[in-house]
Amino acid sequence: MSNENSENQIIKSTFGQFNFKESLNKSIAAVGFKIPSPIQEQAIPIVMNGKDVVAQAHTGTGKTAAFGLPAINQIEGDGVQVLVITPTRELANQVSDELYLYGRNSNVRTVTIYGGRSYTRQVDLVRRGAQIVVATPGRLLDMLSKNMIKDFSPNMVILDEADEMLDMGFLDDINEIFTYLPTERQTLLFSATMPAPIKKLAQRILKEPEYIAITKEETTNKNIAQNYYVIDENERDDAMIRLLDAGDTNKAVVFCRMKREVDRVSNVLSAAGYNAKGLHGDMEQNQREAVIKAFKATGVDVLVATDVAARGIHVNDVSHVINYHIPFDPESYVHRIGRTGRAGSKGTAITLVTPHEFKELQRIKQKVGTTMEQCYIPTKGQVVQGRLGALADEITKQKIYDEAHQIVEAIGDSCDTETALHKVISVLLRKETVNGPESIGIDEEKLAKILARIESRGGNRGGRGGYRGNRNRSGGGGRGGNRSGGGGYRGSRDGGSRDGGSRGRSGNRDGGGSRERY
Repeated sequence: MSNENSENQIIKSTFGQFNFKESLNKSIAAVGFKIPSPIQEQAIPIVMNGKDVVAQAHTGTGKTAAFGLPAINQIEGDGVQVLVITPTRELANQVSDELYLYGRNSNVRTVTIYGGRSYTRQVDLVRRGAQIVVATPGRLLDMLSKNMIKDFSPNMVILDEADEMLDMGFLDDINEIFTYLPTERQTLLFSATMPAPIKKLAQRILKEPEYIAITKEETTNKNIAQNYYVIDENERDDAMIRLLDAGDTNKAVVFCRMKREVDRVSNVLSAAGYNAKGLHGDMEQNQREAVIKAFKATGVDVLVATDVAARGIHVNDVSHVINYHIPFDPESYVHRIGRTGRAGSKGTAITLVTPHEFKELQRIKQKVGTTMEQCYIPTKGQVVQGRLGALADEITKQKIYDEAHQIVEAIGDSCDTETALHKVISVLLRKETVNGPESIGIDEEKLAKILARIESRGGNRGGRGGYRGNRNRSGGGGRGGNRSGGGGYRGSRDGGSRDGGSRGRSGNRDGGGSRERY
């Protein structure tokens, strides 16, 4: 049996259960899907039966395919039939990219709409027969309220990351958008969490929906090794660089809490020899797009970002995620580490914590229902020894090129073979420098004493003493969220940015551009 037939057999025994069109099955095989994820397994049959759906599922669970595949399967002819509403332009672009991959063998065209570009161009792309529109709320509401899109009657409407839209102040816009949409439609709502306003929204815009909830155990990827390192506050930079130096790093995302911290940390990494770039909401749209494009290619090795990137960056070859500071809440932790371990690959999630943040770490572990291993940062000597071993292994396996003989002959008159070998290896070792002090982090004996002292202080006060007073807070967001910027953003649908938010998240306010997928 040929490889193609074997692959088709796999599809028929997994995604084949959904009876998709053959053109869609071809796309599923091309993107490498084998077995449906839990959210796909549960949602796809319900969507294909025409029912409304409320699904609670985190980023990284495969929810875009959960709504995208059945949506594309039902498309017939031209004209807008599917509307996807997302909170940020980054997520809109990502969803559009995925839907393009799923629909390219079915002649399905996708248009991405968000602020900052020509209305005329966007309207023209829709009129040319696009079947799917992926839009951010601000620009979409502007276009609908001005009657710029004629006969706009999608029969399927999808709200993606509904809780993020709530956090960013889009709820009023969403309610108004639905006054312009047909009453006879299929509506799908996807959200990582289900706060009361989202439940109320679901009751208003959905008809007898089916409810799906992916459990905590299903939100964390088993392909991700989750490690934490206990350090002193002033060791964060050295610890981050040492762990990058020591790891077999392909691409890494470093998450920071504040925009100004992103700029500083990316400069620190650049000075240490890493090709690092920052990404946050104060950057211009074209700057953000250039950084994301470079990171997806090979131009950037380390992306330093606020949580705005947690929902908008999907790159399959990210090997490491580093939490420069512990996230504000468990949801943010899940979203962050979901940037690695994608498409079946292995990933490593690293969290740097101080002793004062240790109980916050325990809270995240309990809420997420995950296992995190405490590790110690390798010394400079350990990193050097590891590199020497890797270099010896590489030399042993290296193919000998004809040009190598020319070099041996060139230096043969000045030194013997053994000396020449030592010199060549020494040339290679010049590049193997390790930054920072010999030892970083709190050693095992000292850490045990510190944690015992913290537990002793906190035990008589319900386990809360000793850490609340040291929790790093800035601004006044609910649940200790860190806010930066944000002033005046509710008054404008397009433009502006907000990092953090009432739940410690980050997201960009609608604005920036458009994308077509023809």
